[in-house]
Amino acid sequence: MGKIKKSTKSSLITYAMVIAAYIIVEILLKTGNMSSLMKGLLVPLCVYVIMAVSLNLTVGILGELSLGHAGFMCVGAFVGAFFTNVAADAIPSVGLRFFIALILGAVFAGVFGLIIGVPVLRLKGDYLAIVTLAFGEIVKNIINVLFIGKDSAGFHFSMKDSISLGLEEGGEVIINGAQGITGTPTAANFTIGVILILITLFIITNLVNSRTGRAVMAIRDNEIAAESIGINITKYKLLAFAVSASLAGIAGVLYAHNLSTLTALPKNFGYNMSITILVFVVLGGIGNMRGSVISAVVLTILPEVLRGLNNYRMLIYAVVLIAMMLFNASPKTRAFRQKLIEKFSVRKVKKTGGKEAA
Repeated sequence: MGKIKKSTKSSLITYAMVIAAYIIVEILLKTGNMSSLMKGLLVPLCVYVIMAVSLNLTVGILGELSLGHAGFMCVGAFVGAFFTNVAADAIPSVGLRFFIALILGAVFAGVFGLIIGVPVLRLKGDYLAIVTLAFGEIVKNIINVLFIGKDSAGFHFSMKDSISLGLEEGGEVIINGAQGITGTPTAANFTIGVILILITLFIITNLVNSRTGRAVMAIRDNEIAAESIGINITKYKLLAFAVSASLAGIAGVLYAHNLSTLTALPKNFGYNMSITILVFVVLGGIGNMRGSVISAVVLTILPEVLRGLNNYRMLIYAVVLIAMMLFNASPKTRAFRQKLIEKFSVRKVKKTGGKEAA
């Protein structure tokens, strides 16, 4: 039997962790040992994990700082919710509409990723971060002034108010400016969220471990050297950026179908959301997909668990953030962790060798 590759083994451990967490949560749900507050966090938790893992593709693997990830999530959310509402008569099945909405959300977010990526990926560092941040804010603000209605004559668009749509009697306003989209069926659940997490991890880990992934990492490490050996810089940058955006779009569709009313508020799709997701990536370890999953879960649950402490809640949260940052970034801590891993590996090899000898 061939030896399992280190990358494959790492991916399998991550999948196993997600599945084990899912089983534990399901047991808690079935036995009634989970509070209503925690139940309400399950789908958002899946959304944040997908967002963190997808952003890590851009920040960790591609090596580009993006602060517009919430913008791609916003595109996916509104495209998905719009389709689900519009196609209600043509496709009665909520599950089928939700599935198609996921595909459409991914496609539209990916297309926006390509459109933004062509000019933006020529920039570096702070400039790239500022432009992507501006993109996220532009998307959010456009949706807040966008009005779309539907009647027997077709679709009507306006950026003034719903009256300007000029709908016939019986016409329906689908996107109502700052009031967003209402009446979206809540088709999202924890099981679907976990399946989407596993799909996201599968796509990204296979991309990273493929020839394409190695080309992307070569660009990250030394762009000039990568170009000199014939790697198409623009092609691979756009590919990674578009895949990251598409997965953020999927997270947006999942988010939209967890709410009956979807609005483009700053707390939902503003720069604070992008910063929060970036914090998950940094604290989990840049380029470490498993770390992104763990940090997204811990940092999402922690404020809710500490809610009873009132004034001390955010203080403890800040202390935990600093502690996690030091644990991941400190050279001494990294050296200590490496020693532990090496010691564990040596013991494991000795045990295996002893068994084979016996």
